[in-house]
Amino acid sequence: MTIVLLEALTFGLGRLTDAARAAGHDLVLLTGDRSTYRHELSRCGDRLRVVDVDTTDVTACERVLRATPGLAGLIGSTDTWALPGAELAARLGLPGPSPAAVGTLRDKAAVRARLHERGLSRSGPLDPTTTEVLPLVLKDSAGTSSRAVWLARSPAERDAALLEAADTPLKGRLIAEPYFEGPLYSVETITWQGETRLLGVLSRVMSPEPLRREEASGFPVAFPHADHAELADWIGRVLAAAGHERGFAHTEFVLTATGPEVVEVNARIGGALVGEALCRALGVNVYDAMVRIALDTRPDLLDHAADGGTATGFVVVYPRTAGVLEGWTGLDRLPDLPGNPEWYPTASPGDVLEHLADQRSGTGIVLAEGPTAELALHRAQAAAGGVIPLVRVVERIDAAV
Repeated sequence: MTIVLLEALTFGLGRLTDAARAAGHDLVLLTGDRSTYRHELSRCGDRLRVVDVDTTDVTACERVLRATPGLAGLIGSTDTWALPGAELAARLGLPGPSPAAVGTLRDKAAVRARLHERGLSRSGPLDPTTTEVLPLVLKDSAGTSSRAVWLARSPAERDAALLEAADTPLKGRLIAEPYFEGPLYSVETITWQGETRLLGVLSRVMSPEPLRREEASGFPVAFPHADHAELADWIGRVLAAAGHERGFAHTEFVLTATGPEVVEVNARIGGALVGEALCRALGVNVYDAMVRIALDTRPDLLDHAADGGTATGFVVVYPRTAGVLEGWTGLDRLPDLPGNPEWYPTASPGDVLEHLADQRSGTGIVLAEGPTAELALHRAQAAAGGVIPLVRVVERIDAAV
């Protein structure tokens, strides 16, 4: 039997391939750009079959799927391909979430409206052109990776953001919501037939305002028992209100002075190295649950008891200037540092780096281990501090492409 991936997150393919093979299935990746997975593919060898296809062309993907022998399941584990994946699964009679549910979850305004209606947020979505609420966040209703997000603390900043947004390509439409202030976290969960388990909470270190670029994370955050129980109850109600029916969810929230406020609900496993952090903390390959759900089977992860795995912290390494990446210095010192730091590249020499305000300019991630998320993050920050991207500055970025 075969399970097909409609694109994937940058990291986790190796773990997912292992999970599929352990269940006796082959894994096939459909992708329009296999260079995205350069690091993971170098580790998978011939255990993973890659099919090059324009994944923005749903009809072309359907032809490939119908020609795949023994097709048993389809996984769309990214935000961009979640809805096409659900629609293709429905067309082919494969297990999967309903396209209507996925469509709602991909609309940040629709999710906020549902949460507000059920008393789970103090505000519904706001009209970005008429609201007087400040501070304010304007964002793409279907955006990802902190792209197309503007923070406005004054009417002048709001007007400037509206002008910039008018010239920015959006995946959805421009929406707005209050700027919820406090530390940012994400809660990682697994859901099956109305039952949700909180797997852990990830900390998020952000760059200074107004960019709010994600810089580092630690997992799992050691909340007091009572607070952890309250978060588990709260996230169950949030996901039910949002219409999340099955699978992993990665829900970003701000812990404000009056309680948690959802930033966004992502119906997938967390990006960057969240999946790896889950595997190490829980002492199990959590991607087994992704395989089981793709086959319409209850995941064992709902019942798996945490057995004292290791905490992790990871830090994204960004360039200081735009230009062409030529390499890094400092990678050779990682083996001598505490926490068994590892390097996960997200860019390659020759890549053009121009979007310094969001995650697109990240060149790689340093991950380190520790007995707690706090200590692991300290070790990751110490290790990442010595890794410097070497960038060749060019007068015109387009001339380097």
